[in-house]
Amino acid sequence: MHWEIESILAAFLIVSAVISLMVKDLLTAVVTLGVFSFISALLYAVMGAIDVGFTEAVVGAGVTGIFFVVLIFRTSRRSGD
Repeated sequence: MHWEIESILAAFLIVSAVISLMVKDLLTAVVTLGVFSFISALLYAVMGAIDVGFTEAVVGAGVTGIFFVVLIFRTSRRSGD
């Protein structure tokens, strides 16, 4: 039964990775990378590595996502005139 859940999570993981690579907006890319980290944390938890999954959720989806969003809003956009 675990292989079905792992397969579904792996498919969602690949889809979120491709979406985050293809999108042009930086904020959308950060959100999809957060989704990627959360799905990989779920995948770790399903495989039995609860501590690794918890660390991935806290660091990957939480702290890194917050840092990226803060950095995006602190940068300014310049036109290429």
